[in-house]
Order: sequence, then structure tokens, then C-alpha cells
Amino acid sequence: MPVKRFNVGSWLDSPLSRRRLDLSQFDAERAAVVEICARVAADGDDALRSYSAKFDGWSPAANESFQVGGKELAAAARRLPGQDRAALEFAAERIREFHSKQAMDATIGSPGLKLLTRPVRRAGLYAPGGRAAYPSTVLMTAIPARVAGVAEVVLATPPRADGSIPAAILAAAHIAGVDAVYRIGGAQAIAAMAYGTASIPRVDVVAGPGNIYVTLAKREVFGAVGVDGIAGPTEVMVIADANARPDFVAADLAAQLEHDPLASAVLVTDSEALADRVQEELENLVLGLERAEIIRAATCCVIVADNLGQAVQLANDFAPEHALIVTEDAARLATQVENAGAVFVGAYATVPLGDYAAGPNHTLPTSGAARFGSPLGVHTFMKRTSVLSLNRGDLEMLRDACVRLAAMEGLGAHAHAIEVRLE
Repeated sequence: MPVKRFNVGSWLDSPLSRRRLDLSQFDAERAAVVEICARVAADGDDALRSYSAKFDGWSPAANESFQVGGKELAAAARRLPGQDRAALEFAAERIREFHSKQAMDATIGSPGLKLLTRPVRRAGLYAPGGRAAYPSTVLMTAIPARVAGVAEVVLATPPRADGSIPAAILAAAHIAGVDAVYRIGGAQAIAAMAYGTASIPRVDVVAGPGNIYVTLAKREVFGAVGVDGIAGPTEVMVIADANARPDFVAADLAAQLEHDPLASAVLVTDSEALADRVQEELENLVLGLERAEIIRAATCCVIVADNLGQAVQLANDFAPEHALIVTEDAARLATQVENAGAVFVGAYATVPLGDYAAGPNHTLPTSGAARFGSPLGVHTFMKRTSVLSLNRGDLEMLRDACVRLAAMEGLGAHAHAIEVRLE
């Protein structure tokens, strides 16, 4: 298992410490996405059928629809093994409970001045296919939209070659309250939801993770539609002291690395001995894992810091998607982490708990975006509108400052629109 070893100085000199989402290396993919989006916008369902056949290996016949029949969602939930359905329902309840606490005041402000908060009318969600099916992603995107009060929630996900969708995805959609599921993947799915076609409605916000084509498509359609964020590969940074269990730490690193060959996992510790033991544990662990090839292709780094305070400084600079703190004073150190998508505190707070059923959202800012970004949540599906109800007295009170500012900017018509009301 290849592990890159650093001290603090060599880490700060390494490009790995300064990684940011760089899409410039994907020029060919971006050109393809631009073409796909433009063609879907122009040709609608005809373009979708063509791209679906090409990329998904399936396209609906002339008398078929991209949409999964409404009754199939409930039927999939009934067919699902009882323990699987119970796990989805348990996770859904915890996700719903956590996100319900994010509800925002509908109106704030002062007399005559208000800021109204409303949900968007229609949300479009994307659940990836490919290497694996992700029913947890359906729950993590659809439930916050429902809590926000979105009137219509639709989901796009890649079909199998026979046009079917994994039962776990359909069951999760049913449990989360999705209105419609469309059998379509990739950039064409994002474009369809952003622009609308005869069979797929135009949405107001697109949310959910995907591969590089999905990521580039979200960037391409932004402006025509809102997006939850532009995500890079998944990542974790573990801060651990000499008392941390090496097998626990190795397990956390491997769990994140198995997502994707582009994933990254970083251990920061003040103990050379722990660094050595974690590396040994990781090498042994990977031998028995089904996704060992993916883990070995991903990036794993170990940094030996002078102290744990320095480790926290490195974390705040790195701004990881997931930060896991496994130290004697983990709770205190957690209060010092300012830049992270989610912080996991203590030896038993392993990141996969957050991926599935702890409650907080697993769709998080990556590639340093935690410096300014937030997890997907109820706010992702909300918008705000300012309302100004002003009378003549307000106009007289505001006149002098506004006319003066209009003159400073050379906008005489602005000043006139104010003054004409007082003539």
C-alpha cells in the first residue's frame, strides 16, 4: 500500500497540501459536456435518447418513457429485504430529524423592510450509478428538500443496460418522498433537469454528487439553474495522538480511499510510532478488502507534526471534507477546527456513520471548499426575497442620502425617480 510520508515542512512544500478543485485538466471532458448540454437544450428528448443509448447502454423505445412508473417505487420498497428497508427507514428518520432543526424563519426584518425565505418550487436530484448504487445519497438529498417544503422533488439516476434501476434506489426514493424518478445518467441528466425537455421538467435547483461529467455539467448549467456545489474527489484528514488505536485509524483511511482512485486520506499525528503502526495496519488491511485496487490507486499521506496544535493548523489550511479527531482531548481540539465539511470527534465517531445514518448530511464541500462552503442542507433548497413597503415619510427620510449617492454615481434618472415624488 503506497503511503506518502511527510514532516510539516515537506508537507507544506508539497502540491498535495495546496490541492484545490482544478478542472482545467479535463479539457476533453469539458468539451464533451458543453456539446451535450447544448444539444439537450436544443433537441430535448431526441438528444436524451441518443445520449442514453450511447452512454447508459439503454434508451426508451418510442412508446416508453424515461420515468419509472409511480407504483414501481412503492413496489420496490415492498420487495426489498426487511432488514434493508428497516435500515433505510431508520436512516431516513434520523436524517429528517437532524434537518428539521435547520428550518429558518420565514420572515425577518423591521417595519416596512422584510426578508422572506421560501423554498424553490422544484428540485432535481442526482444519484450516481457506475461503481455502486447509492440509496444513502437519495435520502441525503431528497429529505432536506422535503423538509424545506419543496413542492416537487424529482430524481435522475443511470439505468442498467435493461433499463432497470436498483431496487434500493427506488425504495429510498419512495421512503424519502420523491415524486418522480427518471432513468438517465451523466451530463445529459443534469442538462435535462436544468433546461427541461418534453418528458423531464425544468427544475430550480440541481443537487447530488456524480462523476467528472456530472460535475462539469453542473458548472456548465449554473445560472440557468442553481446547484448545490461543484464537488471534487472525496477526502478525509485524521488527527490522532499516540494513544489512538492504529487499527481504527487504518480502517478510517481505507474507508474513504475505497470510494474512488482520486480519493485522498491524510493522517496527521505527533507520534512517529503511531505513524509507523498505522501504515503497517493499512498494508495488512488492504490485502483482504474487495476494493483493494481502488484503495492502492488513491492518495494516502502521513504527516508527523511537532504537536497537536500544529496538526489543527494544518487541518484548517487543508479544509478537509471530513475531519476525524482521535485524541485524548478530541472535544477540545474539535472546537479549534474552523474549516471542515464535517468534524467527527472521538475514536468511535467513524466517518461511515455520517455517510449513512448519524443524521447530518454526507454531501459536503471538498477540495478546500470548506473554507467558504457548507454541507448540503435545507438552505440548499431555499431562496430569499427582500420586500420594501415604504411610504412618503420613508421617502422623505431617505431622500437626501439616496439623491447624493445617485449623483456620485452619475445616475440622474435614479435621483429624478426619487425627487419627482416630492414635487
